[in-house]
Amino acid sequence: MKFNPCVSDQCTEDGTHCAGCGRSHQEIAETKQLVMNLVNFSQKQGYENTDDFADFIQKSLAKKLQTP
Repeated sequence: MKFNPCVSDQCTEDGTHCAGCGRSHQEIAETKQLVMNLVNFSQKQGYENTDDFADFIQKSLAKKLQTP
């Protein structure tokens, strides 16, 4: 399955899937929760360089997804 980001002006909450991105509302909710967990962690640590933290997370995630 290919990830499709939300298109906010086309997002819907009716049915089981968003009409804008096609993802299930459950997937969208879980993704939002993952992001909020990262935000909360960054704030808890008091990071001032949040762009560096976000870059690290992106690179780490990409590397781990490529590892068999």
